[in-house]
Amino acid sequence: MHHPTTSRRPARALATVAALAACLGLLTACGGDDTKDDKGSPAASGGPATAGFPVKLPNAWGSTEVKEKPVKVATVSDGDTAIALALGIVPVITPDVEDGGEVAAFKQRAIDKLGAGKLKTYDDTDGTAYEDIAAEEPDVILGMGSWSMQADYAKLTPIAPVVTFTDKKHADTLTWEERLRIAAKALGRTGEAEKVIADNDKATKAAAAAHPEFKGKTYTYAVVHPEQVSFMSYADQDPGPFERLGFTKTTKARGYGPDKNGVSLENLDQLDADVLLVTYPFGDKGVLSPKELEGNKLFRSLGAVKNKHFAVIPSENSLATAIAYPDALSAPWVTEQLTPILAKAVAGE
Repeated sequence: MHHPTTSRRPARALATVAALAACLGLLTACGGDDTKDDKGSPAASGGPATAGFPVKLPNAWGSTEVKEKPVKVATVSDGDTAIALALGIVPVITPDVEDGGEVAAFKQRAIDKLGAGKLKTYDDTDGTAYEDIAAEEPDVILGMGSWSMQADYAKLTPIAPVVTFTDKKHADTLTWEERLRIAAKALGRTGEAEKVIADNDKATKAAAAAHPEFKGKTYTYAVVHPEQVSFMSYADQDPGPFERLGFTKTTKARGYGPDKNGVSLENLDQLDADVLLVTYPFGDKGVLSPKELEGNKLFRSLGAVKNKHFAVIPSENSLATAIAYPDALSAPWVTEQLTPILAKAVAGE
């Protein structure tokens, strides 16, 4: 569900229900009994850090060799920070993606779980701060979620091994699970990664089972960007949280794709579905303000709108951004936040 949303994750920093909380197990991989690395040897806190190493990983610019199990990990995107935190690692330095704003709830609870306090950050206004990263002497640099790796790779490799994707296109196409697994291999924490993924799957399946009315319902997810209303649930879009909860794309989705997703005012009927979901990450600075879109005569005539099967996905609490840029921390939180919204939309409340 990648699309630009808020300032929390600009290009430089992409990559990222109370009843469900118990089964989310958000960070059980961080402090539970899963303390073995890939080879069954003790984790970093208990024994040798070299078991299962060196690890050599190919990437789009060559290859990376991690000689020993890393202890000091630096990150160059918010998605990479999420990977580290989900695996129980407090990064030695991260980009300041909040730009002085509030830390997203799902990220803050991970930080609190690890007792990390406030993360050490570098100012990423002008891009990756190589000198600040080098000053921390990291053992490895995570770049699984970076859109600027083309420019960064050559400047980061003299500092420490860089763990990143194998194809430049992967900056935007890898799932959060794939990013997590690759990073975990380099960090010697494959077992922890699989537990994070399994816990998320368990939470999603529990939510879907609790709401059988979701299954088979069609949905459209639209984002009001500054230049257009975007049909984001297009046919080739990877299954996002909506589909994992049981929803399915509409037949109209076949007419849209990543490079052809604009919906004109004359064609707002294209958005209709059993459930219509819209988000306004740019507020009144979108091509249409919330009042203008929801007051539009054609929009108001849609079945989903007339029958109250329409809902706005909030952006002020980071939900819209988390849907757009899912990561190891945000995915279970999205399920928590989205499920009650979807339940009300299906019920027409």
